[in-house]
Amino acid sequence: MQLSATLLLAAGLGATVSAAPQEFPTSKVPLAVEPIATGLKHPWAVEVLPDGAYIVTEREGSLRIVRNGQLSAPILGVPQVVAQDQGGLLDVALAPDFATSRILFLTHSAPGQDGTGTAVTRARLSADEKSLEDVRRIFTMNRATPNGENFGARIAIAADGSLFFGTGDRGEPDRAQDPRDHAGAILHVAADGGIPASNPHAGHAGGLPEIWSKGHRNPQGIAIDPKDGTLVTAEHGARGGDEINLPQPGRNYGWPVISYGKDYSGAEIGKGTARDGYEQPAYYWDPSIAPGAVAVYRGPMFPEWDGDLLVAALKYQTLVRLERDEAGAIHSEERMLDGAFGRLRDVKVTPDGAILLLTDEDDGALLRVSRLPSSQ
Repeated sequence: MQLSATLLLAAGLGATVSAAPQEFPTSKVPLAVEPIATGLKHPWAVEVLPDGAYIVTEREGSLRIVRNGQLSAPILGVPQVVAQDQGGLLDVALAPDFATSRILFLTHSAPGQDGTGTAVTRARLSADEKSLEDVRRIFTMNRATPNGENFGARIAIAADGSLFFGTGDRGEPDRAQDPRDHAGAILHVAADGGIPASNPHAGHAGGLPEIWSKGHRNPQGIAIDPKDGTLVTAEHGARGGDEINLPQPGRNYGWPVISYGKDYSGAEIGKGTARDGYEQPAYYWDPSIAPGAVAVYRGPMFPEWDGDLLVAALKYQTLVRLERDEAGAIHSEERMLDGAFGRLRDVKVTPDGAILLLTDEDDGALLRVSRLPSSQ
């Protein structure tokens, strides 16, 4: 990770940051990027707390608060995780009423009878921010596996408080086509783990009731457009074939029957790029950029980007902006911050319209992207 030499490490609980913003041109507006905190170990997700502080997950299993550039000690009570390969403590999402309820949700790789699987835990952050209380697992994949890849795990919370989240195929592609298997799916549960009546298999025997859509390889990005409620996912392909999808209930998004990528061996995957009964992606990349999270930009700081998608990329170490037209169709792509900060894992839009990024590094950083004052 290539941060400014003016970063200063502090003794004690975390790293205090003192650095002038770095400037980056883009096609529409110049950006300023400044580190908020360093010293994070492979951070995976960030959310903004009501008072403007941040809560961050580290894949090895720690949950921390970042306030005034300082990292807190790890919060106690985090559920057990299996921190190996791509697994560990993954996403964090705040309930819509977090300011009063202090309820949050975590995704993580949980131990099972035959290995690990993606799980969702609900908990309440204590008033002193030192521990989690009323910790309760509300979802666990129905099949664990010893494989260490493709957990999915990003959460998006709908206006009614229900949770959408992705599960990867866990390295076993055919599972993404099995309606009786949670793998390779977008899932939808109520805040208490119950089954929403809008789910396509709710009350029916055709598939597991939590399933919203199938045929997803590894959806590590998921977001809901606050303007119209559209669900958006960013998904890892194999060797090529990373996708943006707009998952609809009961639809099948093709993996591994159709794909725009190839196997890592170079072999063809499935039956081509299109086939009846399988949805086409809204956008795809070949070669792969290895997408992390996705966000829909709706904020006051960058009105030029209103409605565009922002995608954090790991392999290409870039922030991708996908420009959309009034109908929501993607018609152009811009890559920003190329290689300047290392692997980008998470991207979030803050209440004031700035953008938060997390770098997936041994010495990971929380970065804030804003508009240069001269470009207002």
